[in-house]
Amino acid sequence: MLREELKVILEIQEFDIQMIRLMRLKRDREGELERIRSLREDLSNQVVNKENDVIELKKQIRLSEGDVQDLKGRVQKLENQQSGVKKVEEFNALTQEISTLEREKAAKEQRLSDFYDKQAAEEDLLKNLKSAFDSTKSNSEQLEKEIHSSILAINEEGAQFKKQRDEVRKKANADIFKIYEKLLKNKKDRVVVPIENRCCSGCHILVTAQHENLVRKGDKLVFCEHCSRIHFWQEHVVEEAQESTTRRRRRPSAKV
Repeated sequence: MLREELKVILEIQEFDIQMIRLMRLKRDREGELERIRSLREDLSNQVVNKENDVIELKKQIRLSEGDVQDLKGRVQKLENQQSGVKKVEEFNALTQEISTLEREKAAKEQRLSDFYDKQAAEEDLLKNLKSAFDSTKSNSEQLEKEIHSSILAINEEGAQFKKQRDEVRKKANADIFKIYEKLLKNKKDRVVVPIENRCCSGCHILVTAQHENLVRKGDKLVFCEHCSRIHFWQEHVVEEAQESTTRRRRRPSAKV
């Protein structure tokens, strides 16, 4: 009987909906893991890049220090030469050359001072980045453990639903089940739905009175003309459930 066959499919559908919910939850949790790893990797890259910046800055400082020392030596050499010069023209020429070197040295020293300031700022930033990375790494590792535990629990719950579903599946009409699975694969949502207030409860579009009567009769599968879901009459399910409960409550009469 179609009602009984649809009841089996509805039971299977409930397991499938639960498993779809778990799969979505699992994807969300895996997405959280990916974001945590991405954040940690980004901070790690920032630390490495800043360390390279500091190394490069120290190289520039060493070069600048060498330039300043070289200029100091040249100035000192010219000053020594100047002390032995007797001609005014040569003395003035050396004085002019010394002045030029002093200006160049002053510019180099200013640049070197800027480098020192920048180095201090970059090293402070590197220190903060390392601290942020260490803190994030510690917190994220704990969070990852919790998420992995959550995913394991999801897998276990899903396996239980799958086991129960497989048992019910054995009772399903093969042809109806094949149609059901195809619809479920496409929609990833409920595909066997009741008509409520003359509307498909799946797509919420109004159906015709003739369509509603066909569903009410329950003689054959009736599909929504708009979303292709399988329709059933809610009262049929309620009636079947009540009849089943009544049968279970009956007791055999005592023999006299």
